[in-house]
Amino acid sequence: MADSLYGPLDPASDAGYVDAPPRMGFFTDTSVCIGCKACEVACKEWNAVPDDGFDLLGQSYDNTGGLSANSWRHVAFIEQPVFLGMPGTEKPDFRWLMMSNVCKHCTHAGCLDVCPTGALFRTEFGTVVVQEDVCNGCGYCVAACPYGVIDRREGDGRAWKCTMCYDRIGDGLTPACAQACPTQSIQYGELDLLREVANERVTKLRAEGEDSARLYGHDEQDGVGGDGAFFLLLDEPEVYGLPPDPVVTTRDLPDMWKRAGWAALTMAASVAVAFLGRRR
Repeated sequence: MADSLYGPLDPASDAGYVDAPPRMGFFTDTSVCIGCKACEVACKEWNAVPDDGFDLLGQSYDNTGGLSANSWRHVAFIEQPVFLGMPGTEKPDFRWLMMSNVCKHCTHAGCLDVCPTGALFRTEFGTVVVQEDVCNGCGYCVAACPYGVIDRREGDGRAWKCTMCYDRIGDGLTPACAQACPTQSIQYGELDLLREVANERVTKLRAEGEDSARLYGHDEQDGVGGDGAFFLLLDEPEVYGLPPDPVVTTRDLPDMWKRAGWAALTMAASVAVAFLGRRR
């Protein structure tokens, strides 16, 4: 494995570098999101992301619909009925569930595994970035992402997604979305410290009676080895359009190649035995 500017590569470290900075990430606390979309705007402004049509989708106040090549942050608006159970009331009240979604910068990233050109790489901060000048538009990464994050831009063909503002964090700055968030719903920092903050926040919310509060993407034992961008949710992941049990799509590739190799060897041995038997 080749060395880098940050010293010898170490597969056991978060970013893959012996002398790398601590792994950085996002903690998005949906319980304080107000749906202002400042993160969406800041992301587009800083990264020069094109507009995505300004469509009116009819899904509450959501006009982007999801993450795409032209939406690296997506604020979901969920109007959820809440039955208060008060005597004499038949019409339910409702509550807002809002969440600013983003690329998860997975620990085990399928997009990295399948990219044939090296356009996708893991930075010294543990984030996953696409180099658009190297991308050939094959689309393998699109199919490999368990979250459906990566997308190819129409008229361009190349893959695009959140870079966690690699240029900003390299200069010691906060990513544009977190910098613009007025409620600190989006928090950026060292991933280990963010996990501590998130656990304390969940404990506090549950103590206040919010029994549905839970963390998503924080578990290093999940199907992607934990996310570099994780969330505090107030309902099941499916309500927010998130997969309940994401699994890196390339997880079984080593075993598949081994089985294919053994099958090929067995077939070759069978052909050799049959050939030698005929000669006798």
